[in-house]
Amino acid sequence: MSNRAEPIRIAVLDDYQNVALSLADWSGLDKRAAVTVFNDHMADPDAVVARLQSFDIVCVMRERTPMSRAIIERLPRLRLIASTALRNASIDLEAAAERGVEVMHTGYSSSPTIELTWALILASARYLVAENASLSAGGWQRFVGDDLAGRTLGVLGLGNVGGAVTRIGKAFGMEVIAWSQNLTADRAAEAGAVLVTKEELFRQADIVTIHLVLSGRTRGLVGAEELALMKPTARLVNTSRGPIVVEADLLAALRNGKIAGAGIDVFDQEPLPPDHPFRSQANLLATPHIGYVSRGLYARFYQDTVDNIRQWLDARDGR
Repeated sequence: MSNRAEPIRIAVLDDYQNVALSLADWSGLDKRAAVTVFNDHMADPDAVVARLQSFDIVCVMRERTPMSRAIIERLPRLRLIASTALRNASIDLEAAAERGVEVMHTGYSSSPTIELTWALILASARYLVAENASLSAGGWQRFVGDDLAGRTLGVLGLGNVGGAVTRIGKAFGMEVIAWSQNLTADRAAEAGAVLVTKEELFRQADIVTIHLVLSGRTRGLVGAEELALMKPTARLVNTSRGPIVVEADLLAALRNGKIAGAGIDVFDQEPLPPDHPFRSQANLLATPHIGYVSRGLYARFYQDTVDNIRQWLDARDGR
């Protein structure tokens, strides 16, 4: 363990917007720890290990930098992983426990993701980005947008996010249908939706929105077969996890006009490679995994992280 006469060294990773130090009060750690913030992202595990060799605490934002066994086992000074949100599937908890590395989590709110889901639905249905670009270039009305009232919203997953998305859909005057592996008719009715089969959902929905946890059962759940069932006027929205949708199949459906459009905030590889075809697909509204990137939630993430580190230091020092 590090010499207690020396300050604990803290690394804050992937602070893309350079706001970690301004959205929380880190001053309580000043005499006990030295904080270094990294604004860039490193994907190569060897580069991550080289960067983190001298740090005792690593603060990770969601799943941006995975803390795998291969990384944890090569960081002898590491004592604490401070992660944002209630869980982080990219942390190897078994490897951390074996090395005596504690893992702490923060509070979370799904409201920003719910709001972004509807931002993507509305912006896609009304061609907001294309219309704005046209207007900025001197043009005027170019597209005829799609109505939501009276249309059918298909929700995959009726948890906290899916349930709230359902209520908003009802407020827009939409009919809501839902499906997930364990969803019951009673649970769907409680949320204001009608339980249907997966095939019925893709056939009937004008908007399909995904709110499932990524797992072995949901990986690749939406592929060519499901997309082929959708109406040519329908749209797909994913603010959950990229691998739930087969990217190549979605790209083919968009290119071939099998569906009208999609709104995607999550991807198989993040950050999205510069040459990824999603960046140039005209009927795809893509955002860089910003469902949880809001001022209020970031403030909660970082302040809870500071509080967790202080708690860990107090326990270490017997306070």
